[in-house]
Amino acid sequence: MNGRYLLDTNIIIALFAKEAPVLNNLAQAEEVFIPSIALGELHYGAKKSGRSQKNLERIEEFVIKNIVIECNSDTAREYGEVKNKLRIKGRPLPENDVWIAALALQYNLILVTRDAHFQEVENLKVVSW
Repeated sequence: MNGRYLLDTNIIIALFAKEAPVLNNLAQAEEVFIPSIALGELHYGAKKSGRSQKNLERIEEFVIKNIVIECNSDTAREYGEVKNKLRIKGRPLPENDVWIAALALQYNLILVTRDAHFQEVENLKVVSW
Protein backbone atom coordinates (compact mmCIF):
# COMPACT_ATOMS: atom_id res chain seq x y z
CA MET A 1 0.00 0.00 0.00
CA ASN A 2 2.35 2.69 -1.25
CA GLY A 3 1.48 6.34 -0.99
CA ARG A 4 1.74 9.53 1.00
CA TYR A 5 -0.34 9.37 4.16
CA LEU A 6 -1.57 11.71 6.87
CA LEU A 7 -2.33 9.91 10.13
CA ASP A 8 -5.44 10.76 12.12
CA THR A 9 -5.24 10.64 15.91
CA ASN A 10 -6.99 7.28 16.18
CA ILE A 11 -4.38 5.72 13.89
CA ILE A 12 -1.52 7.16 15.94
CA ILE A 13 -3.10 5.67 19.05
CA ALA A 14 -3.37 2.32 17.26
CA LEU A 15 0.31 2.68 16.32
CA PHE A 16 1.19 3.30 19.97
CA ALA A 17 -0.75 0.11 20.79
CA LYS A 18 1.35 -1.70 18.17
CA GLU A 19 -1.67 -2.91 16.19
CA ALA A 20 -0.41 -5.20 13.43
CA PRO A 21 -2.50 -3.80 10.54
CA VAL A 22 -1.23 -0.28 11.23
CA LEU A 23 2.39 -1.39 11.60
CA ASN A 24 2.22 -3.48 8.41
CA ASN A 25 0.67 -0.69 6.34
CA LEU A 26 3.10 1.91 7.66
CA ALA A 27 6.02 -0.31 6.69
CA GLN A 28 4.82 -0.13 3.08
CA ALA A 29 4.02 3.59 3.02
CA GLU A 30 6.06 5.89 0.80
CA GLU A 31 5.78 8.89 3.17
CA VAL A 32 3.93 9.48 6.43
CA PHE A 33 2.97 12.82 7.94
CA ILE A 34 1.47 13.83 11.26
CA PRO A 35 -0.96 16.77 11.54
CA SER A 36 -0.11 19.18 14.33
CA ILE A 37 -3.80 19.06 15.28
CA ALA A 38 -3.48 15.34 16.08
CA LEU A 39 -0.54 16.14 18.34
CA GLY A 40 -2.76 18.56 20.25
CA GLU A 41 -5.34 15.82 20.69
CA LEU A 42 -2.64 13.41 21.86
CA HIS A 43 -1.29 15.95 24.35
CA TYR A 44 -4.77 16.50 25.72
CA GLY A 45 -5.30 12.76 26.09
CA ALA A 46 -1.95 12.39 27.82
CA LYS A 47 -2.67 15.22 30.25
CA LYS A 48 -5.94 13.67 31.38
CA SER A 49 -4.55 10.13 31.62
CA GLY A 50 -3.33 8.31 34.70
CA ARG A 51 0.14 7.98 33.14
CA SER A 52 0.53 11.55 31.96
CA GLN A 53 4.32 11.84 32.03
CA LYS A 54 4.92 8.50 30.30
CA ASN A 55 2.39 9.34 27.58
CA LEU A 56 3.87 12.81 27.03
CA GLU A 57 7.33 11.27 26.64
CA ARG A 58 5.97 8.80 24.08
CA ILE A 59 4.48 11.68 22.09
CA GLU A 60 7.78 13.59 22.13
CA GLU A 61 9.68 10.51 20.90
CA PHE A 62 7.08 10.09 18.16
CA VAL A 63 7.43 13.72 17.04
CA ILE A 64 11.21 13.40 16.75
CA LYS A 65 10.86 10.40 14.41
CA ASN A 66 8.14 11.83 12.15
CA ILE A 67 7.32 14.77 9.90
CA VAL A 68 4.75 17.07 11.46
CA ILE A 69 2.83 19.40 9.18
CA GLU A 70 1.29 22.56 10.53
CA CYS A 71 -1.51 24.85 9.44
CA ASN A 72 -0.83 27.99 7.44
CA SER A 73 -2.86 30.44 5.35
CA ASP A 74 -3.35 27.85 2.58
CA THR A 75 -4.71 25.41 5.16
CA ALA A 76 -7.09 28.12 6.36
CA ARG A 77 -8.45 28.53 2.81
CA GLU A 78 -8.95 24.75 2.51
CA TYR A 79 -10.62 24.72 5.93
CA GLY A 80 -13.07 27.42 4.90
CA GLU A 81 -13.93 25.55 1.71
CA VAL A 82 -14.39 22.19 3.47
CA LYS A 83 -16.42 23.63 6.35
CA ASN A 84 -18.73 25.55 4.00
CA LYS A 85 -19.38 22.51 1.81
CA LEU A 86 -20.17 20.44 4.90
CA ARG A 87 -22.52 23.19 6.10
CA ILE A 88 -24.36 23.18 2.78
CA LYS A 89 -24.69 19.40 2.96
CA GLY A 90 -25.87 19.60 6.56
CA ARG A 91 -23.07 17.22 7.57
CA PRO A 92 -20.82 18.99 10.11
CA LEU A 93 -17.63 17.38 11.40
CA PRO A 94 -15.78 18.04 14.65
CA GLU A 95 -13.64 21.17 14.27
CA ASN A 96 -10.31 19.39 14.63
CA ASP A 97 -11.31 16.91 11.93
CA VAL A 98 -12.11 19.74 9.50
CA TRP A 99 -8.58 21.06 10.04
CA ILE A 100 -7.08 17.59 9.54
CA ALA A 101 -9.07 17.15 6.32
CA ALA A 102 -7.90 20.58 5.14
CA LEU A 103 -4.26 19.57 5.67
CA ALA A 104 -4.76 16.33 3.76
CA LEU A 105 -6.34 18.19 0.85
CA GLN A 106 -3.73 20.95 0.89
CA TYR A 107 -0.84 18.51 0.64
CA ASN A 108 -2.67 15.93 -1.50
CA LEU A 109 -2.26 13.24 1.14
CA ILE A 110 -4.32 10.13 1.83
CA LEU A 111 -5.92 10.43 5.25
CA VAL A 112 -5.64 7.29 7.35
CA THR A 113 -8.48 7.20 9.87
CA ARG A 114 -11.10 5.02 11.48
CA ASP A 115 -13.66 7.83 11.49
CA ALA A 116 -16.29 7.24 8.80
CA HIS A 117 -17.46 10.86 8.87
CA PHE A 118 -14.43 11.90 6.80
CA GLN A 119 -16.23 10.33 3.81
CA GLU A 120 -18.40 13.47 3.80
CA VAL A 121 -15.45 15.63 2.69
CA GLU A 122 -15.37 16.07 -1.08
CA ASN A 123 -12.17 15.05 -2.88
CA LEU A 124 -10.59 13.70 0.31
CA LYS A 125 -8.80 10.39 -0.15
CA VAL A 126 -9.43 8.24 2.91
CA VAL A 127 -8.31 4.75 3.95
CA SER A 128 -8.88 2.81 7.15
CA TRP A 129 -6.25 0.53 8.65
